[in-house]
Amino acid sequence: MRVVVQRVKSSQVTVSRRVVGKIDRGLNLLVGIADTDTEAELDWMAKKCLGLRLFPHSDGEENSRWDKSVTDIGGELLVVSQFTLYGDCRKGRRPSFDKSAEPTAAQALYEQFVEKLKQSGLRVETGEFGAMMEVAIENDGPVTLLLEREASSR
Repeated sequence: MRVVVQRVKSSQVTVSRRVVGKIDRGLNLLVGIADTDTEAELDWMAKKCLGLRLFPHSDGEENSRWDKSVTDIGGELLVVSQFTLYGDCRKGRRPSFDKSAEPTAAQALYEQFVEKLKQSGLRVETGEFGAMMEVAIENDGPVTLLLEREASSR
């Protein structure tokens, strides 16, 4: 499982000119599901995303130490499926998506991941699985991290 975590001032997802998910301050999560992922990866990733200290101690202090999580600040989450995170570009000029989970399995795991995040009590919005989406991100910082948890690393 791979997740691109972005600290945002705001973010929204549009499908066919219709806003399907929108948040204010919090985290934008671009989520890639591998063909080997299980509930163990979902649990680890949900805890990691909710607990990462990416927000400053004091609002408005640019150089303040990051010691608050999205949970601590009561932030919001926008979760967007992104199978292209498993695009392998090492050979040729066209990415291979061999390690991405097939769509039915990926959707089930993605929806489980979203439910695990919702258990935090935070506001959680999503994109539309499998749709062509436009994602508008007002990155804060910018702060962008790549988290990865492979099934073999248990």
